[in-house]
Amino acid sequence: MFSVKKFAIQNGNSLIALMHEADAKELSLFSKDKVKVICNDSKAFLICDLEVFDCDKHCNLTLKKGELGLYEEAYARLTCSSKKRVSLIPAPKPKSLEYIRKKFDSGREIKEEEFKLIIEEILENKYSDVTKTFFVLACASHGLNDNEVISLTKAMINVGQVLDFKQKNSDIIVDKHCIGGIPNNRTTMIVIPIIAAAGLKIPKTSSRSITSPAGTADTMEVLANVEVPLTQMHSIVNEVNGCLVWGGGVSLSPADDIIIEVEHPLEIDSEGQMIASILSKKKCAGSTHVLIDIPIGKTAKISSHKKALELKRRFEKVGKAIGLEILAIITNGDEPIGNGIGPTQEALDVLSVLENKENAPQDLLEKSLQMAGIIFEMAKVTPKEKGYEFAKEILESGKALDKFNQIRDAQGRKELSAKTKFVEPILATKSGKIVSMHNKYISRTAFILGAPKIQKAGLRLHKKIGDTVKKGDVLMELYSESKLKVKYAKAYLQEHQEVVEIKK
Repeated sequence: MFSVKKFAIQNGNSLIALMHEADAKELSLFSKDKVKVICNDSKAFLICDLEVFDCDKHCNLTLKKGELGLYEEAYARLTCSSKKRVSLIPAPKPKSLEYIRKKFDSGREIKEEEFKLIIEEILENKYSDVTKTFFVLACASHGLNDNEVISLTKAMINVGQVLDFKQKNSDIIVDKHCIGGIPNNRTTMIVIPIIAAAGLKIPKTSSRSITSPAGTADTMEVLANVEVPLTQMHSIVNEVNGCLVWGGGVSLSPADDIIIEVEHPLEIDSEGQMIASILSKKKCAGSTHVLIDIPIGKTAKISSHKKALELKRRFEKVGKAIGLEILAIITNGDEPIGNGIGPTQEALDVLSVLENKENAPQDLLEKSLQMAGIIFEMAKVTPKEKGYEFAKEILESGKALDKFNQIRDAQGRKELSAKTKFVEPILATKSGKIVSMHNKYISRTAFILGAPKIQKAGLRLHKKIGDTVKKGDVLMELYSESKLKVKYAKAYLQEHQEVVEIKK
């Protein structure tokens, strides 16, 4: 029996219980163990990650023997009438772990009811970081078939909230998403205001970086707050027709956000989980029609047209199974879209397009207009082959910029600060024509410079595929707040000369 002590410490999604070392020793418990905290009056319980009190680590806290400390998230989730006295036992292993073990060992198909239990137990905090990683690796190593992806998607939807922006049954709520893997490619931040300016609702929830130097949420965060409550997101979309918020902040598919936290450090974005992640978020956000962008290129996530066609088929099949109209398109992913890489540099590209500046990256401009046009045609706002011109008219008129500013203000505007401590040019070592660029090496360079954690870190391309260069021309500029990181990035580029391939 323990008395509960609340600590005013926020710890994200983690539910933390803090125990005195004498109690932990007596109960043979260790830090990182899962424990079941049970209310004595109601038998309501909560699964927490245990931390054993350490004077050095928890120097600002006091905890006596017989007390159980709960951080804010855990204390709020402990739903019982009196939180003064609780019991504690080691948490049992998740029941669903056997399904994952069979998948990992033999590739056995995970059934719909099994995925349902897996996702429920992940959300109930019954999975440790190790077992969550086991789940991600099992699905990635053997892959998920169509039935499994549909089951996983449904399980993710069922544990979250589903928004409804319709005023009548015939209303169309649109969205778009790129599978990622191409640096910059910030078409979303241009498409959303174009679409919203035309009167369509487009509630966009975006992810942070998984395998790229910046996700859409990371880049938007340079210009506006992206962590908004669900109720605020709903009111913003009803007010200005669109939003650009971080999906993890509104918990529309909360189990997916937990899985992404595991995928990020492993740099894993397996096909089946990616489809389930994207489409569960779209369904929960209330979308009815979704455009999916599948870039292909030698150094993109998808390198062959055949594989892209198969991914297109899977997206559209899973979408149909969960009641979404999906159109997946295959686009060119041979090189970065736009010139800036990293949150701040990508934000500068987006603003230059929306502000109709002459130096705006034309590839980002054209791709954004094409995608906005396709969405207009999907939603029957324009006839076939008329969507592009309508999108272009909205952009050039300044209506898209006005709408983007409305979205920024509604979410909480931030002023852009782009000045960086260290800027280093990278020069061409020979003359010739640029024949290829390595997306993954460019992304890795930006990571080394500090992106996306350091918003100003990244790089800016001065040349693209097809350009002719002379020896000594600036190929790119590196941006960082750390001189040492610039040094490391230059060394990395020196070791990977194929990042920009020049042929005479």
